[in-house]
Amino acid sequence: MNHEKEALAKHYQWNGKIEVNSRVPLKTREDLALAYTPGAAEACLAIEEDPEKAYQLTRKNNLVALITNGTAVLGLGDIGPAASMPVMEGKCILFKEFADIDAFPICLQSKDVDTIVQTIEQISGSFGGINLEDFAAPNCFEIERRLKASLNIPVFHDDQHGTAVVTAAGLINALKLVGKTFETIKVVVNGAGAAGIAVAKHLMNFGVQNLILTDKAGILTNDMPNLNDEQQRMTVLTNPDNQYGDLAHALAGADVFIGVSSGNVLTPEMVKQMNQDPIVFALANPLSEIMPEAALKAGVTIMGTGRSDFPNQINNVLDFPGLFRGALTVRAHDINEAMKMAASHAIASLVTDDELKADYVIPAVLDPRVCPAVAKAVQEAAIQTGVNQI
Repeated sequence: MNHEKEALAKHYQWNGKIEVNSRVPLKTREDLALAYTPGAAEACLAIEEDPEKAYQLTRKNNLVALITNGTAVLGLGDIGPAASMPVMEGKCILFKEFADIDAFPICLQSKDVDTIVQTIEQISGSFGGINLEDFAAPNCFEIERRLKASLNIPVFHDDQHGTAVVTAAGLINALKLVGKTFETIKVVVNGAGAAGIAVAKHLMNFGVQNLILTDKAGILTNDMPNLNDEQQRMTVLTNPDNQYGDLAHALAGADVFIGVSSGNVLTPEMVKQMNQDPIVFALANPLSEIMPEAALKAGVTIMGTGRSDFPNQINNVLDFPGLFRGALTVRAHDINEAMKMAASHAIASLVTDDELKADYVIPAVLDPRVCPAVAKAVQEAAIQTGVNQI
C-alpha cells in the first residue's frame, strides 16, 4: 500500500483519533454523588462566588479549544470545516502526546469574521487557551487581533506564529554555522500570507533589517494593487531599498530564502544569485519550493524543508505543545513576543555547538527534550513580562 492509501485505511480503522476519558471513578452510588449530583453543586457554588476557582475545580486549567473554519487546511486550501476534522484531531493528539494538554476540536461553519469572533468569545469560558488553526488570510489576522484584545486567556494562531517560531529557531543555528548575524543579512520571504507575514515580523524582532516579502505578483511595495490591510502594513516595515521586481530580482545578494508558498518556485539559477553560503528553508508541502538535491547542487549551504523525509524539518510541532504548556502552567493571559522569542531560543539551544552541522540545525520533531525546554522558557518569559496570573 502506498502512504496515502494506508493513511486512509487507518482512518477508517481508527474511526476518529481522539476520545473523552473520565478522570474519576464511577463505580458506586457514593462516586456518583461526589462527581455529579448533589456533590457537583458545591463546586458550582464555589465558582459562582469566585470564577477563578474554575481553574482548580474543573479541567479548564488544561483545556485548549482548537478552532478552525477549514479555509486554509494544510496544502488543501478551503475544504470546509467538516473536511478539516482529520487534521484537527491529529493536532489534538499532538497536544496530548507531547504536552499532556487536552485539546478539543471545534469546526465553525462560518467565514464571517464577526460571527467567528463572537462565537469564540461565547465559548471561551470553558477553556484555558485558544489555538486558531487553518484560518485563511487576511481574515485570520483580524480574528486573532480581536480575540487577543477581548479575551483574558492566551490566543495563538499556530499557522502564523508557530511557523515563525520554528523558522527563527532553525535560522539562529544556521546563521551561527555560516558566521552571519540577523542584523547584517538580507532575507527574502516568499509567500505574503499568514505564515509569511508572521515569519517576517518575528525575524525583524530578532534584528533583521533587510527583509523583502514576495508573492506571485513580485516584491511587495506600497503602490502594489490588491494588497490586503496586513500586507499594506508590511510594505512600511520591509523592502528598505524600495526594490521592484520578481522573486529572482529580490534574491540577488540575499543570504536567506524562506518559502511559505508553493512548490518549484525557486530555481537553481535564482539560488546562484544569492550571497555566499546561502540558507534556504523551503517549507511548502508536499512539494517544496525547491527540492534539497537541486538546492544543494546549486550551492545552498544549509537546507531546510517542511517535510519529514529530509533533514532540518521546520515543523510547528516543535513549538505549540511546549508554548501552550508554559502559558497554561502560569495561567498567562496572553502569548506575547517575548514568549515567542524565548520559544525560538529554547528550540535552537537543544542543538549544541558540537552537534551543529549543515544537516542538523534544528532538533528532530520527536525529540523528547523539546516540549519541556520550550515550556520552561515560555513560562519564564511570561513571568518576566508580567502576563502570568499565578
